Amino acid sequence: MAGGKETPRQKMIGMMYLVLTALLALQVNSAILLKFKFLDDSLSSINGKVSKANDGTVKGIKAQVDKNHNLPKDMAVLKQSEEVRVRTKEMIAYLAGVREQLLTKTENKGKNEFKNMSAEDKVAELMLGASKNGEGYKMKGELNKYSEYIKGIIPGVSPLALDANQDPMVVDKEQKSKNFAQLNFENTPVVAALAILSQKEAEVLKYESDALSMLSQKVGGEIIVFDKIGAFASAESNTVAAGTKYKAELFLTASATGLNPSMTLNGSPLSVGPDGKGKIEFTARPGSFDKDGNAKASWTGTIRFKQNGRDTTFKVTVPYTVSKPVMQIQSASVQALYFRCGNKLSVQVPALGAQYDPSFSASGAATIKGASKGEVTLVPNAKEVTLSVSSGGNPIGSQTFQVRPIPKPDVQCWVGGRPVNEKQGTPITAVRNMNMKAVADAGFATFLPDDARFRVSRYEVTLVRGKRPVMQAITVNGPNVDLSSVVNTAREGDRLYIEVKGVQRQNFQGNVEDVNVTKVFNIPLI
Repeated sequence: MAGGKETPRQKMIGMMYLVLTALLALQVNSAILLKFKFLDDSLSSINGKVSKANDGTVKGIKAQVDKNHNLPKDMAVLKQSEEVRVRTKEMIAYLAGVREQLLTKTENKGKNEFKNMSAEDKVAELMLGASKNGEGYKMKGELNKYSEYIKGIIPGVSPLALDANQDPMVVDKEQKSKNFAQLNFENTPVVAALAILSQKEAEVLKYESDALSMLSQKVGGEIIVFDKIGAFASAESNTVAAGTKYKAELFLTASATGLNPSMTLNGSPLSVGPDGKGKIEFTARPGSFDKDGNAKASWTGTIRFKQNGRDTTFKVTVPYTVSKPVMQIQSASVQALYFRCGNKLSVQVPALGAQYDPSFSASGAATIKGASKGEVTLVPNAKEVTLSVSSGGNPIGSQTFQVRPIPKPDVQCWVGGRPVNEKQGTPITAVRNMNMKAVADAGFATFLPDDARFRVSRYEVTLVRGKRPVMQAITVNGPNVDLSSVVNTAREGDRLYIEVKGVQRQNFQGNVEDVNVTKVFNIPLI
């Protein structure tokens, strides 16, 4: 095939060829035969339009030659383009003749009048012959003669008619031994053979299009005519402080309607709109910010187009300034975090607006992203935590926090609905139901109520008379205990000796951990 970029129409033709090849490999039935006919009709319609477009290309070359005052070298190119058109029409006429032979041989009239859409034996008789003398072998010679002619204009084009072992589209090992005629017309229904003819006609017209395009460039077919003139203003800055000067440049711009430039941004291809303008859009990355929070940067753009048949490239480097985004961090306790607790923060960067898409990482803490944009929970595991914030993969900034230890709870002993009185004593009957409470620090509970849930998990109660225990110590698992046995045994003047041996904390995730807290109560009984 000829080199260069393919048009959407050429890509569609290539896709139809792939479909045609796939259909040929299937078991033929009436539905598939109809699909061959649809392919043939579609290709024939497209080929007609391509042929008219190629006529227009030759007319365009003639108009350009006239515009260039009929220079001898341009006249030679025009003559060659007209010759290409003649040779192509002869090739198309030959393929049309083969089409008529196939229709006559199979007793079909074409279009929508098919008596027999299969007729594989009749196709083989005409196209293969008795001893390789069928029309398919002649067709191979005619197609390759045409491609050889085009090769004189576009070096490197491939032959149009290939045997199976030369055709990269043929991957079936059983087909690799077939020649061009056998590959395309052996065991082939007439509607499929007609579709193959249309596909070959499409390849011929593509070769012609590529050849005429190359010839058009030789006569300045791509000379640029700047037919769009406009005004453009470029300001040093769109933000001006009161009392300072506003500076800008006003100038004319010109563009060409038929120009199809290619553009790059920092070496990468750039999308060009129908108005011929490239849309520059990228995420500004942080750099080495100065004391004012600004960093200098630049981007480089190129514009390339054809001018008098040659590539012309313009390059521009545009400086800009990146300002450091300011993070706003809100928290119940923003200056310090609590160790092994769920410290909830809200991190916002107003300068980014709707583009703010935060992600978080931290040293000295685990991070849990919140449900709302900018919310994050830090769970410190070190004495200092550094939170790093990015948006859309681009670093925004970081902040360091000191970490406070969790204040230890105050362990209280309650009986009869009130705290025990260790100085004046507690009535014996009041201690029947005892409740040990672990009360969180008020400030800590205010900041992090979900992490300030403490309970006494284990303690021992001993009834003491004088210096000796009256009964064996009672071990209690949990905060509450029924001391009826103690009440029944106790006398006025005895003491309850209580030793707290275990306190637990439930954190914001519902996990329970032991807290290193001990306390002793010596309660006189009255």
